[in-house]
Amino acid sequence: MNIKVVETNQEKKHAFQVRTEVFVEEQNVPPEEELDEHDAEAIHFIGYEDEEPIAASRLRFVDEYGKLERICVVKDQRGKSNGKQIIEAMEAVIADKGYSKSKLNAQTHAEDFYKRLGYKTISGEFMDAGIPHVTMVKELK
Repeated sequence: MNIKVVETNQEKKHAFQVRTEVFVEEQNVPPEEELDEHDAEAIHFIGYEDEEPIAASRLRFVDEYGKLERICVVKDQRGKSNGKQIIEAMEAVIADKGYSKSKLNAQTHAEDFYKRLGYKTISGEFMDAGIPHVTMVKELK
């Protein structure tokens, strides 16, 4: 997969397209919750396979953390390390910006996936967009 930091309107459109497919269409998150006011300030990532957009995410800096958000991979491309690759790309940008910690709110079904990538759960379960989540953090090397 070719992962890029979004630079063009077309790349941003592709990122929003992937997010809409995964979160709005597949997981029934209301569109107004998925695409929100933080999109304007965030760094967006898009992953392509054979020129097709298949993965997306966004990154914001909150307090002392790089906050990984809206991480998603289209259904037929899961299980191929695409999620891991986009997270590693986000962590590289966090480190490049001088931050040493990352944080995310993980859907509970993905908690073990993030644990394998070095994240530790620091919260109890909470609901976000009708989906159970936990907050996880990682010290970056």
